[in-house]
Amino acid sequence: MRKYFNQKVIWITGASSGIGEALAYALSAQGARLILSSRRESELERVKNACPNKGLVKILPMDLTDIPSLEAKAAHAIVLFDHIDMIIHNGGISSRSLAVDTNLDVHRRVMEVDYFSYIELTRLLLSHFHERNTGHIVVMSSVMGKIGTPDRSAYAAAKHALHGYFDCLRAEVSPQGIHVTIFTPGYIRTNVALNAMKGDGTPLNQNTGNIEHGMAPEKAAQQMLRAMAAKKYEKYIGKFSMERLALIVWRFFPSLLIRLAPGFAPK
Repeated sequence: MRKYFNQKVIWITGASSGIGEALAYALSAQGARLILSSRRESELERVKNACPNKGLVKILPMDLTDIPSLEAKAAHAIVLFDHIDMIIHNGGISSRSLAVDTNLDVHRRVMEVDYFSYIELTRLLLSHFHERNTGHIVVMSSVMGKIGTPDRSAYAAAKHALHGYFDCLRAEVSPQGIHVTIFTPGYIRTNVALNAMKGDGTPLNQNTGNIEHGMAPEKAAQQMLRAMAAKKYEKYIGKFSMERLALIVWRFFPSLLIRLAPGFAPK
């Protein structure tokens, strides 16, 4: 793997915690040059200082909800190391509420962060990738980007949208040597549920048992590095759990999964 990542310039959004933080440490250990972004500059500094090769790490604070600011951020990111080889779209927000109880503003906010920021940053980097005839776009989706379960309508909608957009993009850019990898993580031990919104937009402020018993983000990061180095189109990340089984059932027996889905509410 080191041969693939060594000296590559990799921009990670959502790098201040969870999977993004774990990816920063794993990629730094492989000799990558990193650009770390999130809203919290102090947390980015903490992650940078904990990286094995912190001299090859730069931080670029950024708010993914501020779409008009992304053009300047993308231009700045390119200048930091003179080019970008890979972007890992990892920043995001989740929601936990029944569809009937979910305000439209919550749907809009989830889509803004989990979908629109991804496609806009991608658009802003595409000319750069085309000029260099190379590039790798990595997208953090979810099992919820493939199936539907109770309490996840806003989140699943945004993740489903990512698959549609980036599958189309892959078909457009692969002849130019630009790769697209979509990850569909299952339960990973992060604060994704803790930081999720309820239907009225207020914080959920509680984790679920499924998340607490999920895969450690460090192990998830290693699975992701192997998939990126192999230029996988799409890859499930996590343990062989109920979510992994659900993906298999959905592929071969979709009507069965539809009947079972009401029992998959978060626990």
